[in-house]
Amino acid sequence: MSIPENRQPVIVLVRPQLGENIGKAARAMLNFGLIELRLVTPRDGWPNPSAGPAAAGADIVLEKAQVFESLAEAVADCAHVYATTVRKRGVTKPVLTPELAAKDTITAPGRSAFVFGPERSGLETEDVALARAIVTVPINPEFGSLNLAQAVILCAYEWSKHADLVQPTVEEILPPAPQEDFEGMFEQLCGMLEPRGYFEPESRAAHNRRTLRSVLTKAGWNHLEVRTLRGVLSVLRRRPGSKPGDPRD
Repeated sequence: MSIPENRQPVIVLVRPQLGENIGKAARAMLNFGLIELRLVTPRDGWPNPSAGPAAAGADIVLEKAQVFESLAEAVADCAHVYATTVRKRGVTKPVLTPELAAKDTITAPGRSAFVFGPERSGLETEDVALARAIVTVPINPEFGSLNLAQAVILCAYEWSKHADLVQPTVEEILPPAPQEDFEGMFEQLCGMLEPRGYFEPESRAAHNRRTLRSVLTKAGWNHLEVRTLRGVLSVLRRRPGSKPGDPRD
């Protein structure tokens, strides 16, 4: 599902302290398809020369960033505002995970915003009071400290699950090999084990073959894996020092 830009959530950084952290947050945003960044009274002003290098190429996010004097102004056009915090703020609000909040931004009419507080202290109670809901994650109670980019990426990633982003190329998963290929490998292995007494005593031979077959079929070998293992078995069958095709094998 392709999501129009004007339906994508806005990322709002309230009183961010370091340009580097703004840049890292922009990088996290663009990784997952978000480009609208709003800043509320950044401590060191804007633009900030430290943001660009930290953004690592997410220049479009920084170029489009808007600056506001208050959080209320920054989210004035947003119908759904989510305050991110891991601390109790003394306000009664619905509490959502990033996953649930991201789903809301897709289905609820109107624009949405994820709001993040300053690096040192997070959002103030007055900031949270403007929000529709609180977004938080389970976190170590003895160390509830996420940096700004980490917090942004949690929400951006959950939102990206609903966007039509392209999955990075992964290794192709091949289907299991035909049974004929597996049987050839199995018989080759059994043919090597039998003269070495693996299936003795005779009374246990059938049972041992079934057990061995069961172990090998669990792997779900594809045809390349079967071919590789058969090559290994062929090498193991040779006498030390012999070459492929040596009549002494």
